Amino acid sequence: MTSSGTLSIARRVVKLMGNRFEFTVVTVERDQAEAAIDAAIAEVQRIEALLTTFNEQSQTAAINRAAGEHPVQVDAEVYALIERSLRISALTQGAFDISYGSLDKRFWNFDSSMTALPDKDTANQMVGLIDYRNIILDKGSRSVFLRKKGMRIGFGGIGKGYAAERAKEILLRLGMEDGVVNAGGDLAAWGHQPDGRPWTIGIAAPDATHHPFSSLNITNKAVATSGNYEKYVLIGGRRYSHTIDPRTGYPVSGIKSATIICPHAELADALATPVTVMGVKAGLHLVNQLPDVACLLIDDNDLLFTSNNIKLT
Repeated sequence: MTSSGTLSIARRVVKLMGNRFEFTVVTVERDQAEAAIDAAIAEVQRIEALLTTFNEQSQTAAINRAAGEHPVQVDAEVYALIERSLRISALTQGAFDISYGSLDKRFWNFDSSMTALPDKDTANQMVGLIDYRNIILDKGSRSVFLRKKGMRIGFGGIGKGYAAERAKEILLRLGMEDGVVNAGGDLAAWGHQPDGRPWTIGIAAPDATHHPFSSLNITNKAVATSGNYEKYVLIGGRRYSHTIDPRTGYPVSGIKSATIICPHAELADALATPVTVMGVKAGLHLVNQLPDVACLLIDDNDLLFTSNNIKLT
């Protein structure tokens, strides 16, 4: 940002999409910055209304209601997001799947009352409706059809990242050339701090989340972390995270934390969970094949693994 005035930081924290959103911009004009943040918040609220499964008026709810019956025409924006989601599903061989919505959370409460995993038949029944290949898109009519009755889609694995990216675009359009949007841990950073340095992002230690064990200096990048250190159960001495493998219906184990760094928050958000599901070896293999994507993984033994192109400070 170039200006003759004194640079300062304007910051706002609000609850959106069920998460803590923090908007930070560098500014010389406080009123302009506050108005820009207002516009970014309004954009996230618009996206939430479009994608939420908690409001029967949303397009997501309409798609789910019509499962197994008929296609539903949706906005171009929703259609494009589903299209991109299906590409990531194919890339991760189903480890990312927006049709996870049929998973019954009664089996996965992840509290002290959970002392055993569901039996295999129950797990198979739960994942029977999860298959991204049964989400049928028709470009001509811009419609979405869930092939099986009872199927449900949800954007929990990509929605926050998409919202962070859209909020960033709004802020840039309104003259905020330096800033960070942190969408419940999925963040987009661009430009620089007031002193001209890149933004410094702390990577939380899995067993001490308030104490970063490392940090990244980033600009024009996005970071997303998926971790089992905040919500998990111990069964038979083994840690099971709240992240469910959509292909098996069982919680994943092996990775405590997966952090993705790439140019876009939507992609970072969408890759963090499937990399956790895939495990260290397959996750690293995938990321090392993707241009401009890096990752940092911590396994259940607190060993650190990084992709080929990452630099830690």
